[in-house]
Amino acid sequence: MIIECEQKELMRGINIAIKAIPPRTTMSILECIVLDASGDVIRLLSNDLNMAIDTVIDGTIVEPGTVALDARILSDVIRKLPDNLVKINVFENYATQITCERAKFNLMGRVTDDFSYLPKYSKEQYFDLSEFALHDMIRQTIAFLAEGDIHPVMTGECFHLQDGTLRVVALDGHRIAIREQQVDACSGDMEIIIPGKTLNEIVRILGDDAERMVRVYIDDNSVFFEFERTKVMSRLVDGKFVNIAYILESQTETKVVLGKREFYDCIDRASMMIKEGDKKPIIFDITDEGIEISIQGMLGSMDDFIEVDEKEGMDQKIGFNPKFLMDALRVVDDEKITAYFINHRSPVYIRADDLSYQYIILPVNFVS
Repeated sequence: MIIECEQKELMRGINIAIKAIPPRTTMSILECIVLDASGDVIRLLSNDLNMAIDTVIDGTIVEPGTVALDARILSDVIRKLPDNLVKINVFENYATQITCERAKFNLMGRVTDDFSYLPKYSKEQYFDLSEFALHDMIRQTIAFLAEGDIHPVMTGECFHLQDGTLRVVALDGHRIAIREQQVDACSGDMEIIIPGKTLNEIVRILGDDAERMVRVYIDDNSVFFEFERTKVMSRLVDGKFVNIAYILESQTETKVVLGKREFYDCIDRASMMIKEGDKKPIIFDITDEGIEISIQGMLGSMDDFIEVDEKEGMDQKIGFNPKFLMDALRVVDDEKITAYFINHRSPVYIRADDLSYQYIILPVNFVS
């Protein structure tokens, strides 16, 4: 095999393919990126058995063939090459020579017979979304996933499609993030749970182009993302997602409208008074005049006040984990946010008027 391509283009493909290389494995072939020039395009492939990537790069195929190369070494070598044409020559024993200008590297490649290529999949179930929309839906929910040893369904996001509207839900037992978006096309209603690890990598691959589309296929226990030049396969999380319908139907008592940036900055200042692991909540005392904010942490205390643009309903006094609130406010793009409260034992609802996003956060008990 002999191929030629620009250093930047090769590095772009490696940066995508390396996302499906496991950090640790007993199967050495999984540590490799496969360069496949057996057809009419150059493809870079990787597979950690839970997620697989197949991406196409621009280049010239001088002689067709395939080779598997250690992903970390290949990445380091190509990254440090000059910004110029790279030539990769694979000999009969899979010894691989990489040259660029005067730089020359000799690597030991391996046969690709043991590598698991992207499987064929049914294209009956699908939906279409722009790269921009999918990127935003993941970005605005991914921080709400559970971490560590917890129920598996909480480590993935629920993609629920009904009547042409896609609802993405993430939760961890203390808070819920919901995003809704009309899809551009779909085959019908469906519900799947996609692992958070996969979505974290997908959002790094996605661009922010509102014109470029992503088609998502569902086949048995797997999901397949088809981008312009990249395909990603991931196994789905097995199980039934948590029913959150009863939470969404709760009647609220107090509505507050205020500036997002001012609210975020005030909570951020208060969070300086607590150390990691400190359970002290931030306290909101909501009145017609505004919100008095206070915190008493291990490092000190803070009192502040923020005016609100609008307040309806009864006064409230309620405590929250400041990090949970900041995670929600950080990803809301609106300049003004609307928060709905019930009582000091019930969650706060931060949501858009059109319900395109909702963040539901449980309170923390405090002593008055």
